[in-house]
Amino acid sequence: MAILRYALYRFATMLLTLLVVSLLVFAIINLPPGDYLSNQISELRATGQSAGVAKAEFLRTEYALDRPLYQQYLIWIGFIPGPHGFSGLVQGNFGWSFEFDSPVAEIVGDSLWLTVLVNLAAVLFVYMVALPLGVLAAAKSKTWVDYSSAFVGYLGLATPNFLLALIMFYYGHKYFDLPIGGLMDPVYEGEPMSWDKVKSILVHLIVPTFVIGTSGAAAMMQRLRANLLDELGKPYVETAIAKGMGPARMLTKYPLRMAFNPFVADIGNLLPSMVSGSVLVSVVLGLQTIGPTLLTALKTQDLFLSGFVLMFVALLTLVGTMISDVLLVLLDPRIQYEGRET
Repeated sequence: MAILRYALYRFATMLLTLLVVSLLVFAIINLPPGDYLSNQISELRATGQSAGVAKAEFLRTEYALDRPLYQQYLIWIGFIPGPHGFSGLVQGNFGWSFEFDSPVAEIVGDSLWLTVLVNLAAVLFVYMVALPLGVLAAAKSKTWVDYSSAFVGYLGLATPNFLLALIMFYYGHKYFDLPIGGLMDPVYEGEPMSWDKVKSILVHLIVPTFVIGTSGAAAMMQRLRANLLDELGKPYVETAIAKGMGPARMLTKYPLRMAFNPFVADIGNLLPSMVSGSVLVSVVLGLQTIGPTLLTALKTQDLFLSGFVLMFVALLTLVGTMISDVLLVLLDPRIQYEGRET
């Protein structure tokens, strides 16, 4: 029950943090002078298109963009009624994209779950690669295994994701016949989910998962190696060896558990960094993720679309942090949490 209380406490903290983040996101988006409709109105007036000006003015009133900023924020969140009553993020209304002239929910509908899928696959790739390589590099310190792992790690850190995407774009298709571009075959876009569509998505996931997850895996491997080497030099390791405990059992029973905390804590950092770092990769590989949409929305000052995408990234960050906090409490009894007796 104590862990459940802690999880509920972290969830409530996450909601409060998300509220503060929403205020910051709204303020940052509105820092540049003007907005999408104001800029459009200025251009239309300069060209003498009165009909377009009337439509833009109507949209400003329709979406409360003619009101003070604090009222715009409260209406956007859904805390006070707007022109259509209570209709904000809290009520599930994400607003209207002026750039694409469509509801935000329709624009990000498919790209949302594809973004989550790509990043979950990349996170799994990071842990599946970093864990064994980091442990091997620490266990075989100052051997060819350690040096080879370090070389691969530094190479992964030094290579920009978009450059790796270009390399995979050419060699992956030429030598391995991997599908390049998009997250599914064009014939399945907009079609309902089927087994053939699932297989197409899984095959198309190979390249973006490798490209997006490489730098994260390299950094995680180096961090795990350093933490594990620090633990292997402590007296309790010598005591365990002196008592006859086998190297493999000793490594997994004591030092690895101690060095695992930063490994788990990085879940909260991995998700948002991969979403933000995959924008150029998505453009290069033509992925139907939320990255290119965010780039377009920020360039055109599309308030509702950019605000929703940034809130989605913030939500990923907070959910990842909450999961890592709960896992740390479960994995390490030394960590105290709310309601636990000391």
